[in-house]
Amino acid sequence: MPIPTNYETPVRTSAKDRALSQLQKWIIDGTLQPDEKLNDAELAAALGVSRTPVREALQLLEVQGLVQMYPGKDTRVTTIDKEMIGKLYATLGALHALAAETAAQLIEPGQIEQLRELNAAFARAIKAKDIYQALEYDEEFHNLIVELSDNPYTVSFCSSLQMHIRRFKFVFLKQPLGQTMAAAEEHEQIIDALEKRDAQAASRLIKQNLSRPLEEYNKLP
Repeated sequence: MPIPTNYETPVRTSAKDRALSQLQKWIIDGTLQPDEKLNDAELAAALGVSRTPVREALQLLEVQGLVQMYPGKDTRVTTIDKEMIGKLYATLGALHALAAETAAQLIEPGQIEQLRELNAAFARAIKAKDIYQALEYDEEFHNLIVELSDNPYTVSFCSSLQMHIRRFKFVFLKQPLGQTMAAAEEHEQIIDALEKRDAQAASRLIKQNLSRPLEEYNKLP
């Protein structure tokens, strides 16, 4: 029989994926605190799923470094290791700087406009104090530049590193508006450099933008 092609395939999300997504968000936004003990039965009840998908989600979260499972004992949210965060930022900054150099030679006008739209949405989220959404837009902005570099290895490595510092970025974005709006201004400078195809400036600015949260955090009392 002929199979129609002009239809949208329904998006189906498994219970495990739903649990994983929600638990990630709760860990990142601080609903689940560092070193907090996690009870799979309580989480299952809160999420409206059985314990099995919650356990599967927790196993994936352990692989991502967001929880630590102690067999026969308990499962806890991992703490934020400041020294390790510094190393992760250094690596991520170098990869993004490399991506920006390449993207500056490949970027098209429509993609420049896309970056401007993402940055405008980022700034609006900051002003509205919608911290989690601001974090999402910030990552979309940087991820688009990485994708434009047309290097699957850079994309893969950046994605892996990003998960480990999302919680730290969330903490930083809770700082006063003047500090976080500076990130939106730096984004505009990065866009201008890419539009001018200034690879060196784009590389320098994006590395500065990514390292600034850690530098500002180090200044806090």
